[in-house]
Amino acid sequence: MKFIKNILCICFLSCFAVKSTAQFITVDDTYSAQQLVENVLINSPCANVSNFSVIGDPFSSGQQSFGYFNSGSSGFPFSEGIVLSTSRAKKTEGPNNNLIDEGSPLWLGDSELEQALNITNTYNATLLEFDFTPLTSYISFDYIFASEEYQGTAPCRYSDGFAFLLKEAGSSNQYRNLALIPNTNTPVLVTSVHPAISDPGGCPAINERYFGSYNGASSPINFNGQTVVMTAEANVVPGTTYHIKLVIADHENIRYDSAIFLGGGTFNVGTDLGPDQLISTNNPVCQGTSYPLDATEPGTNNYRWFKDNNPIIGANSPIYNVTTSGVYKVEITLGTSACVATGEVTIEYVPKPALTNTTIVQCDEDSDGYGLFNLTKADTIIRNNDPILGNVTYYEFLADAQNQDTAQAITNIANYESLPKTIYAGVGNNYGCYAVATVSLQLSNNPVPLFRDFETCDLDADIDGFFAFNLRDADPIVLNGLPAGLVVEYYPTIEDAILQTNILPLSYTNTIQYQMYIYAKILNGPDCYGIIPLHLFVNSHSPDNFEDETVILCDLNTVRLEVDNIFGSYSWSNGGMSNYTDVSTPGEYTVTVSDSNTCLATKKFIVVPSDTPVIVQVEINDLEETDNTILIHYTGSGNYEFSVDGIIFQDSPYFTGISAGEHTAWVRDKNGCGEAVETFYVLNYPKYFTPNADGYNDIWNIPNVTRLSGATIAIFDRYGKLLYKFTPKQKGWDGKYNSKDLPSEDYWFAIHMENGKTVKGHFALKR
Repeated sequence: MKFIKNILCICFLSCFAVKSTAQFITVDDTYSAQQLVENVLINSPCANVSNFSVIGDPFSSGQQSFGYFNSGSSGFPFSEGIVLSTSRAKKTEGPNNNLIDEGSPLWLGDSELEQALNITNTYNATLLEFDFTPLTSYISFDYIFASEEYQGTAPCRYSDGFAFLLKEAGSSNQYRNLALIPNTNTPVLVTSVHPAISDPGGCPAINERYFGSYNGASSPINFNGQTVVMTAEANVVPGTTYHIKLVIADHENIRYDSAIFLGGGTFNVGTDLGPDQLISTNNPVCQGTSYPLDATEPGTNNYRWFKDNNPIIGANSPIYNVTTSGVYKVEITLGTSACVATGEVTIEYVPKPALTNTTIVQCDEDSDGYGLFNLTKADTIIRNNDPILGNVTYYEFLADAQNQDTAQAITNIANYESLPKTIYAGVGNNYGCYAVATVSLQLSNNPVPLFRDFETCDLDADIDGFFAFNLRDADPIVLNGLPAGLVVEYYPTIEDAILQTNILPLSYTNTIQYQMYIYAKILNGPDCYGIIPLHLFVNSHSPDNFEDETVILCDLNTVRLEVDNIFGSYSWSNGGMSNYTDVSTPGEYTVTVSDSNTCLATKKFIVVPSDTPVIVQVEINDLEETDNTILIHYTGSGNYEFSVDGIIFQDSPYFTGISAGEHTAWVRDKNGCGEAVETFYVLNYPKYFTPNADGYNDIWNIPNVTRLSGATIAIFDRYGKLLYKFTPKQKGWDGKYNSKDLPSEDYWFAIHMENGKTVKGHFALKR
């Protein structure tokens, strides 16, 4: 029973191993060169092969760098084929879970590969060579290039090299490389086929359409990346023996290996029907065009043509003319041999450009029977607004248009002068397909007004005769009395209007002050109905005395704001509608007036409050000989000025150098809102007196001293002895002391005022 379990276990493990292995390619590296070529790569009686050789890894005993592979159920694009590697061939088996990075610097490279790729320093070369003699004119085979260098930023700088080298056997001519980017001379390398590398130090994509994929851990092959299935192909001479060398090598060092996988049985010796004609490659065939396929091979042969794998009845010639899309195949039985060569090509058709015949109707402004046509205005109509169509080329004759004879094309398409007639427009699409449309040139002589006037007021901030017209507002003026459905465009000159060039913006500021002409082109659809000069007028309204004005509002009474009674209308900001308005509140007020052209002008009034001043006190500093001063104290919010004579006014209420005597203080509003007046007296004292009983200057006293109510005046001699004291109501000092006359000399006084101020001085007594 234990033995049976072991058997079951072994069976289970074996079955599991087979199933898991089928997920990856398997490599048999025991095949000889002849087996690889005859049994795997070429399976056709259409070529004779000989002179086989294969060279690879000389250092891995019992293992080779070449071999046969089978993909099992792994999904690899080739079910079987040949692998040539810069490492041991067995290392190429999946999964992609380790880095293939082996070899030896003693394993040499290949000089012919270096010459073909224009490189040096190759190592670890594996090459498969053989001769073949084709019976037909074309060979091809399919391959995939895979590499560990598809990682990080390596594709921007590093690539191993490989080439498929072909030349006539025994010839000294240079090899030609068949492993090229299609339709180029660029070799297929990691650096020439990769997507964009966004890592730091990366690079843009190059030939990305030929990059197959980055490979994950479950990849059928053990490489980081690979190309799509690519085809190497060449035209050959039937019956000529060629030598082909399939070679791959490490470049610059032995690191990060690569391999080429050749599809088993894909070495096709057949006939070349030319490249596929596809929309995706921008080379389809134009509808209505016959496309010949030429499969001619030397000798007496039998030809059979197929479309979409269905035989084409009666198609037995070497040339077949295609008229519809499809996959076309030819089978050629060469003479009496067993060789049946094939060729296949896909043909796709695209429609020719769908063009629209059109008519251009132009105005004959001078009635000479000729019109000036801007043919470019018809481009969009002719092309049906199709963006993929090319430029429109105009011809006077149909044959020139059909033959695309651009030497005969109309050159002055923007200002083509012509009588009424038909011309022709040729247009191609991005596939090179071409069609022709007719363009009928006609003249219009509809009756239109000689001119129109369009007026506006200069309503912007700078009244200078320039203003931005809204030309759309002119449409009703231009179209007045004309049929409905017409539209208007505006141009600076009549020639621009005819050719529809330099169209004016709808918001247009005149370039000549006050008045100028522009031209209104009236269109009936795309056709010219007529052209009318449009006279632009900028009416300026700038009345006299309309500058901003400041008005004083006294004591919050009413003030009248007024402009001349000469305008057509008035509109005050406070609602007034006449030439004046009465206001009693400070602020800004405006009035907008209109003239006979209904142009508006606006004047601003700034109403400023003010009031009548009130004098509170005149503060006097007197008895200072010639330096008496006063300070006028007042109330009020106006802008005041001050005077002590009513003639000369100043901005300060402070005055100096006031003489003794009666004066009047004036305070008045500069804006005329009234004044205040108050009388005041400045006191002074006599400098001497002469008490000699002559009735003149016999008593020393202070003029107007009665204004010093409550004051006392004391007289002293030079020694400070009080001689006399009196009040403002008494007559003063007569020069006596104890009824005796005092001698002539200086005496002193002291005035003690009621407010506590004391004024002292001296005077002379003269006898």
